[in-house]
Amino acid sequence: MAKTKTIYIYGAGGHGLVCADIARAVGYENIIFLDDSPALDSDITSLCYHDELERYDMFVAIGSSTVREKISQKIQNAGFNLISLIHPNALISSSASLSAGVCVMPGAIINAKAKISSGAIINSGALIEHECTIGEYAHICPRVALAGACVVGAHAWVGIGSCTIQGVKIGANAMIGAGSVIVRDIPDNAKAYGNPAKVC
Repeated sequence: MAKTKTIYIYGAGGHGLVCADIARAVGYENIIFLDDSPALDSDITSLCYHDELERYDMFVAIGSSTVREKISQKIQNAGFNLISLIHPNALISSSASLSAGVCVMPGAIINAKAKISSGAIINSGALIEHECTIGEYAHICPRVALAGACVVGAHAWVGIGSCTIQGVKIGANAMIGAGSVIVRDIPDNAKAYGNPAKVC
């Protein structure tokens, strides 16, 4: 009898539920949630993480980029296999590159020679055009559209429905408000929003 394909989803909140759906869509039959706090959803049972857990694939489904990075490093140091989860309905160029721990949600498009770094989230319906670079643990929210050759820094957050012109750079730890139009570079650690987006 074939062994059931099992995965740990580290994070039992809303993001974890979405990632669990992706895991099922790509063939995982048994989802085990891990969390350091009780699950918010009473229908979810979660275990506490410890280094002696049976070795299954693991995905870190934590919204906070800094916590996601910390946990990803912890589980890799303990010898767990950190995987990426890519929804079958996402379209990804054969020349794009994705590092470990990346989440690509339904309807996302990642075009030629784009680079998605470790722990990044490419959310539902997002468009990453050719030659874009997405930094480690960045979050590209639903329906964001990045034109060609844009750079998004590590831990940046690009809010839902935002878009850029080609070639702009969004700095590390920057936060872009929902629905913004980015037509010039955004510095590290800045908050910006509007049309055109302005640093506030």
